[in-house]
Amino acid sequence: MQQKKSIIKRVAITGPESTGKSVLSKQLADFYHTTWVQEYSRDYLDNLKRPYEEKDILLIARGQLKEEKKLFQQSKKFIFCDTEAIVTKIWSEVKYGRCHPWIEEQISRNPYDLYLLCNIDLPWEYDPLREHPDKREFLFNLYLKELSKRNLPYKIISGTGTLRLDNAIKAIEQAF
Repeated sequence: MQQKKSIIKRVAITGPESTGKSVLSKQLADFYHTTWVQEYSRDYLDNLKRPYEEKDILLIARGQLKEEKKLFQQSKKFIFCDTEAIVTKIWSEVKYGRCHPWIEEQISRNPYDLYLLCNIDLPWEYDPLREHPDKREFLFNLYLKELSKRNLPYKIISGTGTLRLDNAIKAIEQAF
């Protein structure tokens, strides 16, 4: 990944559940004619034949990074990542009160060129994998605090429909 890093910009689409991360990731990849990394946890949890446990969050974080590395070489100018290690960190801390050190290390060792933090201005949509319809503002503030504390480059993306995509494109164009 390092060889193409100066050419390919890594953009993380992050934020609480049900904020349009997957849709926005795909839309941005289509707009820029490049690749996007789907949320690894969806397939992982859909194929799990038991309730997930704390150890699964680490496996999900590793799987997400592995998928990103696999798709990176196919990318042109940008790679859009639907979730990243901050998502798994916050998930783990909210659910279990702690985070595996490997996940923490990945946030520090592999920062993205830009984080698009999806605002909670979209209506909540039920999904059996989503757990916190009543904690959206609390979770959004955790993401905001984490990005700010680490001094990571981020933009908050708001708006519904095409306005959300337009705002994300503007943020990317301003950043690069």
